[in-house]
Amino acid sequence: MKPIERAARALCRLDGHPRDGASEVDLPWEDYLPQVRAVLKAVYEPSEWMAEAGAELLRHVRAGEAEQGYRQDAADIWRYMIDSMVKDVG
Repeated sequence: MKPIERAARALCRLDGHPRDGASEVDLPWEDYLPQVRAVLKAVYEPSEWMAEAGAELLRHVRAGEAEQGYRQDAADIWRYMIDSMVKDVG
C-alpha cells in the first residue's frame, strides 16, 4: 500500500469509520485524499531542524560540500520525496 493511501485510510478511520465490522475495501478512504494532499502541501518545506538532520547524513555520504549546500540538498530530497508520493496515487 502506498503512503498516501495509508494516510487517507488513517484519516478515514480517525473520522469514525470503524475498522471492525467494515472491510478495508469498503471504507471511503479515497474521499480523504484531498485532506492528505493538503497536509503534504503544508509540510512541503522542511524545517531548519529537518534540513540539518538530513544534512548530517549527507555529510557522511559526500564530504567536501559547503554547509549550506548540505542543508539545501537535504531539503531538496525531502521535496522530491513528497512530490513522488503525491504523483504515486493511481
